[in-house]
Amino acid sequence: MYKYNSKFISILFIGHLAIDNIIRFNKPNTPSLGGTVTFGSLALRNYTKHVNIGIISNIGKKNFYASFINKFNKKNIDLNGIKWSDSLNTNFVLNYLDHSRILTLKSKSPNLNFDDIPNFYKINKPDIIVLAPLCNEISHEYVSRIVLEFPNSYIGIDLQGFIRNINEKGEVSYISNKELLEKVYNIIELIGDRLILKGSEIEMQLLTGKENLGEVMEYFQKFKNKGIYIMTLGENGSMIKKEEAPIIRVPAFKPVEVIDETGAGDVYLAIFLYEFMTSNRSRPDIEASAYLASAAASFLVEENGPAGFQRKTKVLKRVNSRNYIN
Repeated sequence: MYKYNSKFISILFIGHLAIDNIIRFNKPNTPSLGGTVTFGSLALRNYTKHVNIGIISNIGKKNFYASFINKFNKKNIDLNGIKWSDSLNTNFVLNYLDHSRILTLKSKSPNLNFDDIPNFYKINKPDIIVLAPLCNEISHEYVSRIVLEFPNSYIGIDLQGFIRNINEKGEVSYISNKELLEKVYNIIELIGDRLILKGSEIEMQLLTGKENLGEVMEYFQKFKNKGIYIMTLGENGSMIKKEEAPIIRVPAFKPVEVIDETGAGDVYLAIFLYEFMTSNRSRPDIEASAYLASAAASFLVEENGPAGFQRKTKVLKRVNSRNYIN
């Protein structure tokens, strides 16, 4: 049973819970639970017990493994915001070749409806809300109502599910789509100073229309807000921009071995948000939060699926080791 502690900060993850069918070098693996909501919430719970964690999602009963829910129940993660539907669940095939992947959407849960958010969260307003769609299931109207209903919450955005193009065959690609990009620009303006946006290199390049990584990060000054913009670069670490201050560059930490890269960016975002929220939120705090986030993500790739999560004490040891990839 979920237990809420009013002394802890609270974070609410919103987006689909996916079933991932991972194929690596033409060898299929057992289906596993995936998506930013999954990796973010489980990583954060393993990292610390001193946080309230909740999930808002739609699950399609027809092809969802109900046993997966036990992963969350055992970790004291609130699932009262999950709505079960008599439909297919969001299901991806991830075909990895070297460090690239082909992503295909086989089925999709119903889109999210703001009115399905339990009143509990409107009374006990979360400190952080993470909007993490996988396949455009969160509308602009949904975001607008989140901003109005939770005026003091920081809002984390995982860019991927807002800008993915998905064709009739379910093939997922990142191709410039003016309508989707305009939606994100409007969301950035709407959230303003409370925004923490994270995207991969290719996602941020697409959003900004820039190729040079420095120019990508400088682009966000045009919005003239105090939001934080994070670009993850895999083995090359990450870059962070806030207002007119110089770009913060954070290295990637060297894992013992690389087994599965899926979800590394999700772990990074969750740990960064928690550390930032529990700090004084100064520039040094932003950098320190990013180092912890980067180290936490390096553990994730050492295991298959949503399993490579570590406590903060172990993450801190890796930070202090300074064993960077570059």
